[in-house]
Amino acid sequence: MLHLSLSYNSNLEDIIKKTLIINGHPDKDSFNHALANSYKKGLEKSNAITDQINLIDLDFDPILKFGYRKRMELEPDLLNALEKIKNADHLVWVFPVWWCGYPAILKGFIDRTFLPGITFQPIKGKPFPKKLLKGKTARLIITSDTPSWYDYLFMKRPTINQFKKGVLEFCGISPVKVTFLSVIKDSSDNQRNKWLDKVFELGVHMN
Repeated sequence: MLHLSLSYNSNLEDIIKKTLIINGHPDKDSFNHALANSYKKGLEKSNAITDQINLIDLDFDPILKFGYRKRMELEPDLLNALEKIKNADHLVWVFPVWWCGYPAILKGFIDRTFLPGITFQPIKGKPFPKKLLKGKTARLIITSDTPSWYDYLFMKRPTINQFKKGVLEFCGISPVKVTFLSVIKDSSDNQRNKWLDKVFELGVHMN
């Protein structure tokens, strides 16, 4: 009976989803941080194993000084972050749209960590690499002062395309779902509370 119980607990641990929240906004008083915390509170009501990285708390050089010609030594905070990404089943990225892209600290984090041999492996003679992050899913929670219709119709969703397709799916993460919240500028407290509730529910359902 004891062995059956242990086996059951082991199997239960195997199906528990490990979720990692990565906050790419440099301002700790930003609405993005409130959104990340709301998602985490939702996760606490589920059976998810949860961890969170606030990029602003990490100590690393965001500049890939040698491109891909020469490998820079990874700082301890980056090694720790990569270990968390490797162990996670579901990655939740929270960040704002700035100039049709994402903040420099997030771009620097991707440049320094999503490297050949770590998140993808180039294959000689082939245009596409081996994807080393297969089996993981992701959710993008993006804030913007640009209306969603304008971002879609006129700008062709540059931030989403770059991050979803050019980074995450390129490395094997799929599916990647998107929550695009706008317009943040001058939004009312009531509207922001609705967004916080929406993100909370996503966390509850580990979505």
